[in-house]
Amino acid sequence: MSELEKRLMKHIDLLVERYPSLESEKNSIISAYLLLEECYVNGGKLLVAGNGGSAADAEHIVGELMKGFKMPRKPRADFAEKLMAENQELGTVLAENLQGALPAIALDGHPALSTAYMNDCEPLLCFAQQVNGYGKAGDVFLGISTSGNSKNVLYAATTAHAKGMKVIGLTGAKSSKLELMSDVCIKVPQTETYMIQELHLPVYHCLCLMLEDRFFG
Repeated sequence: MSELEKRLMKHIDLLVERYPSLESEKNSIISAYLLLEECYVNGGKLLVAGNGGSAADAEHIVGELMKGFKMPRKPRADFAEKLMAENQELGTVLAENLQGALPAIALDGHPALSTAYMNDCEPLLCFAQQVNGYGKAGDVFLGISTSGNSKNVLYAATTAHAKGMKVIGLTGAKSSKLELMSDVCIKVPQTETYMIQELHLPVYHCLCLMLEDRFFG
């Protein structure tokens, strides 16, 4: 095992130490991480969707990926130089304050687009429409659904695969349609909605920590 692999595994070991019930999902978390790593190595992006509390989780994930989580993520020296060459005054501030980002978009936002699409077309396809618009082969769609059967998430997952994207599901313990549609499904060992959501957060924090360590460590 390389030094990087050991470092990344420490995040999962700490997760399982803090949340022993997640031991059962260790391999799924590793598999999900590897899909995300491959996506970002190849210049792809992550699209995330869920409903209610899972929509809040989608936004939370984007916040951890699009700016520094635990690390400062200073801009690369060559980019900092380009910023200052563009404009000495503004570029200096940008070079000091911009942070490295892993591209990620939460599909619950964009109310003008979503309401227009829901009014004009088919409401349950509002996530799928955005996957159709943003997604390309090599990207990843992360569908968060405590039941694993949220129809708008299933339509989005179907669209993602048709676009050549990978699909990661984040669900509860019960078997579901999203599990069957996913390349990797992390099924946290709870069946009550709020308890499932309480375990989703440490899982995606772990994935975000691993990605930050890999790309900015």
